[in-house]
Amino acid sequence: MTDRLDVPVDESNVVSFPSQVDQKSPLDELVREGARRMLQSAIDAEVEAFIDQHDDRRDEQGRRLVVKNGSLPEREILTGAGAIPVKQGRVRDNTKDPDRRVVFSPSVLPAYLRKTEAIEELIPWLYLKGISTGDFAEALQSLVGEGARGLSANVVVRLKDQWCDEYDQWSKRDLSGKHYVYIWADGIYAKVRLEDDANKKQCLLVIMGATADGKKELIAVLDGYRESEQSWSELLLDLKQRGLTKAPKLAIGDGALGFWKALRKVFPQTREQRCWVHKTANVLNKMPKSVQPKAKQSLHEIWQAETRSDAEKAFDEFLEKFEAKYSPACECLKKDRDVLLTFYDFPAEHWSHLRTTNPIESTFATIRLRHRRTKGNGTRRASLAMMFKLAQSASKKWRRLNSHDKIIYVIEGRPFKDGIMQEQVAA
Repeated sequence: MTDRLDVPVDESNVVSFPSQVDQKSPLDELVREGARRMLQSAIDAEVEAFIDQHDDRRDEQGRRLVVKNGSLPEREILTGAGAIPVKQGRVRDNTKDPDRRVVFSPSVLPAYLRKTEAIEELIPWLYLKGISTGDFAEALQSLVGEGARGLSANVVVRLKDQWCDEYDQWSKRDLSGKHYVYIWADGIYAKVRLEDDANKKQCLLVIMGATADGKKELIAVLDGYRESEQSWSELLLDLKQRGLTKAPKLAIGDGALGFWKALRKVFPQTREQRCWVHKTANVLNKMPKSVQPKAKQSLHEIWQAETRSDAEKAFDEFLEKFEAKYSPACECLKKDRDVLLTFYDFPAEHWSHLRTTNPIESTFATIRLRHRRTKGNGTRRASLAMMFKLAQSASKKWRRLNSHDKIIYVIEGRPFKDGIMQEQVAA
């Protein structure tokens, strides 16, 4: 066996390494060129389709009135693949009467588009990560290329102001006629950048809902004091005052008493379902790590049981197995026994949505886990606006509830037993 020789490190190589990384690789250029060609083809195809659509518009000599008239000046679009240069065809309608002329409004490349939505979604995330306004261009440049230099500090400030205005308008929107059959509620401690030490105990109060057609919507994002009853009451009352008068059929949340006390006052008809993910974590935290895998499996057997009676049996078996040695863990489980099994009174197809607050958890996971504190301070309003923009972006990917057509039966108050509508059993 040959001994490994110690080779002295040449520090000049270490210093020059970043410059080598910054150079454009052939693969990056290939991806960017491919993206440019695809985008340019889509732009050209939209122009041609518009002209063909108005082929019947002709003058006395039979010549087309709607024609392509050269191209607009080339511009760069900042995308995830970097800055891509493209040209938009100029369309002209030669109809003599100005009132009868058609106007080409491109959808692929809007008139003032300079960056894609993916880039806009990066900005609020970077802000919450602690990047200062003046450093945005440099941070984005390292991610998407040289084109990000156009995002000056003033541009970012204007975007933040715009998003703050959007959040303010969204927070005051009319909710008349809205009916959220299911709602999920959670308090998110994301350590957003706030003005002073007094706000360190603040958390984000988040409510999502499922509409009558099974679509999930973000209902509210507001900061509150440690999920207190007062904070939740103010939020729920505000929703009610803005028109949300129909009580949800079911609310899903963790064991935070503040939310449930407020819910019982504002929407006393709404039934309660405790989140099994939170409950499992709370129970296991009161047990030694050596026991946790076995206990976790036993907990899964409760909420994965096909019927309520099977779940009750598994519940009793868990207590019998662990209560003697781990009574605090069993007390934590027992105190919410009834509201942990509420989901059995709703359609079985909806159970995967109703047993946890996962719709909220998955949306805010990146914010909760990746955020780090910085020395710089941000305003409460700006931080809330950034959270709102990130959640709004994530909502585009939310999927509808399974078998959403059965929500109508829940709205009508049809009885369900073990996930099956009772009329179906009688038939």
